[in-house]
Amino acid sequence: MDPELYFEDLTPGRVFDLGTTVVDRDEMLAFARRFDPQPFHVDDEAGKASIFGALAASGWFTASLWMRAYADGVLARATSLGSPGGEEIAWPAPVFAGDELRASMEVVEARRSRSRPSLGLVKLRALLHRGNEVVYRSTFTGMFGTRG
Repeated sequence: MDPELYFEDLTPGRVFDLGTTVVDRDEMLAFARRFDPQPFHVDDEAGKASIFGALAASGWFTASLWMRAYADGVLARATSLGSPGGEEIAWPAPVFAGDELRASMEVVEARRSRSRPSLGLVKLRALLHRGNEVVYRSTFTGMFGTRG
């Protein structure tokens, strides 16, 4: 596949709407049982008794929902070369089965690598919203190939 998105296309201020997803209870539980088996993620009664008031998704599951939207909406058509890491990850509100979440990504900064001019470093802000409420945010660097 020929890429559509290169470093040069990822200009500061550009926002990508990555679509919506509905949180599937079975997927949420399977993830929690395997990777984050805290009681409020795997047991309805423990969830009800927790500060969340109901069975809540693992934050890492929530992050993976955003990652899937990013992979489908950007990475699958870009010159992505991975990521060296990030600066922030936050789950300011819990996520529950059945929630409809809207994913987006904003380009915060972009610069060409001095040591590798065929590579651009792009600071990205990831967001997941339930209505007007942010349930996940992350800031990280993506590496993308240039046109030249």
